[in-house]
Amino acid sequence: MDLDSASFGRARPDIEHERQVAIFDLLADNRFSLESGAAGPYRLRLAMAGDRLNVEVSDAGGAPVLSVPLGLGSFRRLVKDYTLICESYYDAIKSAPPSRIEAIDMGRRAMHNEGSMLLTERLRGRITVDEPTARRLFTLLCALHWTA
Repeated sequence: MDLDSASFGRARPDIEHERQVAIFDLLADNRFSLESGAAGPYRLRLAMAGDRLNVEVSDAGGAPVLSVPLGLGSFRRLVKDYTLICESYYDAIKSAPPSRIEAIDMGRRAMHNEGSMLLTERLRGRITVDEPTARRLFTLLCALHWTA
């Protein structure tokens, strides 16, 4: 997996860590196939082009196989809300009672599920991913948006 350095510059160390963890998790376990039937293994590169995330798929030798531009407009609210609820969760684990932490975590998980389902839907017809892979991709999408 490769991130276009011009699209995704270096961020704060904690955000860089989140990005690297998301990539590690994605590489460690994923179910990813092209609906065209082109055989893997695949190399994945993510790059920004305007308001689109380009998911560029190559074969193991680096030859281009597929490019999927994903408009990010439909993800904007979800990523923003997910980021806010994650911040609430991290604040809550410091001092909130367990019932409050659990309630926030349930909301966080529901929002994460919504994001992964939207991602699966947007890839449909070109790339097939299972639910855990879609969740990992959504995590990476969120981590790529964190810049501060």
